[in-house]
Amino acid sequence: MVVAVALVAAGLAVLGVLRANLSDQADLESGAAAREVAARIAAGTPPERLELDEEPPVQVVDDRGRVRAVSDELEAVTGTGSRSVRPVTPADAGPPGARPGGADRPGSGDRPPAGGTQRGDAGDPGDADDGADDGADDTDDGDDDGPGRDDGDDDGSGRDDGAAAGPWGTGDFPDEIEGYTDGTATIDGERAEYRFAAVAVTTPAGEEVTVHAGAPLTAEREAVGTVRRAMLAGLVPLLLVVAGVTWLVTRRALRPVEGIRREMSAITASTDLGRRVPEPGSRDEIARLARTTNETLAALEASVERQRRFVADASHELRSPIASLRTQLEVGAAHPELLDLDGAVADVVRLQRLAADLLLLARLDAGERPQPDARVDLAELVRRELARRPPDRVPVRAGEPAEVTVAGSRGQLARVLANLVDNAVRHAERQVRVSVLAEGGEAILRVEDDGPGVPAGERERIFERFVRLDDARSRDDGGAGLGLAIARDVVRRHAGTLTVGAAADGGARFDVRLPVVRPPVPGDPADRREGTGRG
Repeated sequence: MVVAVALVAAGLAVLGVLRANLSDQADLESGAAAREVAARIAAGTPPERLELDEEPPVQVVDDRGRVRAVSDELEAVTGTGSRSVRPVTPADAGPPGARPGGADRPGSGDRPPAGGTQRGDAGDPGDADDGADDGADDTDDGDDDGPGRDDGDDDGSGRDDGAAAGPWGTGDFPDEIEGYTDGTATIDGERAEYRFAAVAVTTPAGEEVTVHAGAPLTAEREAVGTVRRAMLAGLVPLLLVVAGVTWLVTRRALRPVEGIRREMSAITASTDLGRRVPEPGSRDEIARLARTTNETLAALEASVERQRRFVADASHELRSPIASLRTQLEVGAAHPELLDLDGAVADVVRLQRLAADLLLLARLDAGERPQPDARVDLAELVRRELARRPPDRVPVRAGEPAEVTVAGSRGQLARVLANLVDNAVRHAERQVRVSVLAEGGEAILRVEDDGPGVPAGERERIFERFVRLDDARSRDDGGAGLGLAIARDVVRRHAGTLTVGAAADGGARFDVRLPVVRPPVPGDPADRREGTGRG
């Protein structure tokens, strides 16, 4: 439909331009013919003595609407303002500026007198026969063209150049086209359409006449009609070709999309996230769609696999303390004197911590983020958390902290600090150092120990869930393997990073980098909120 509308609009525009060009050409032809006749009149040739051929049709009309001259074989004309094609005679016309003697008689100006008209010489255009029948034509035309004919010149050229004396001298040469009209002309019994140009000219005798000359419009009508028929005949086949090509190209372009849809439907039905959609070899939007779809499937597969592994590891970690606690309770029920109450309490505490860790991971996986307007003084947080810790196996020392403020949850950042310190204490030999630094618009929370450190190949794997290195596999000393994973997830939710490297004395160094924000203003709601809850 769009192509059809465009083609119709283009066709109408082409026809309009063609019609305008042909009309302009007809205007040029008719204007040139009218100027040529008007120039002859201005040069001194009386309208009655003009020699006009059949083509183009010409009609000379005076200011009273009387026809003064017409072209040969012109039988009828319209569009010139005067339907008459019979010119008046000089006797009917009378002298310039005066009404002709026969103007009030019916039919005067439409036909010549019954006895014909005889013209005198150039100095007496109204000199006619006095009625004496002497058997000879006494009209003198003032040249050697022969008796009974005066063409207004003396050189036998048949054109009056205005050289003769008297009222038919040189007039004003016309240069302006008064207007163009459409009309018809019947020449030698054949009627056709014409474009008429009108040129006003003043004769040397002071009489104003208008020359109407026509140019045929038959060629224009035929050309426009031919083009119109050709366009109408070619419109339907062209639309069919465009529709067919569009359908084929669109179907070929969308074939890979159908392949992607079919494969995605099969993946959904089979729940096999290891399958991938076909990627076309082209470098277009559909190929990028296929690659993005495969990347999404890969991320989904990894997420599902991580979730399955998490559930399996969590079940394994929960099964051991539950089995130990059950055993102790059963032994205590059978032999109360053998009940290990401290061991049972330790297993319950371990279960409680594991359940809290799993709940926090679930909340982090759900996309929980800290309030953006909450502010935490990192140095003050370190002082408080280290002060409330119970005595550890090795001393935990705090360096000179830098006063920096970060955005985040006080409870969750305290959990990160506690997990890092617990991990450092578990591996340290003599001491653990905690410091707060400011560097390039970032706050750095650094925890270092003097233990064996973390091998370079294991520095990313230790942040995975339920991962413990070989020398920390003991469930009593090594934990469940969730502390570092929780710490990194919390730091990422705070728009920060957690990395591990080598300390100066060979142990492990954990760096938490967080963006620094403005310090809290006393009395500000954010300052009051940062001390509420544990996130």
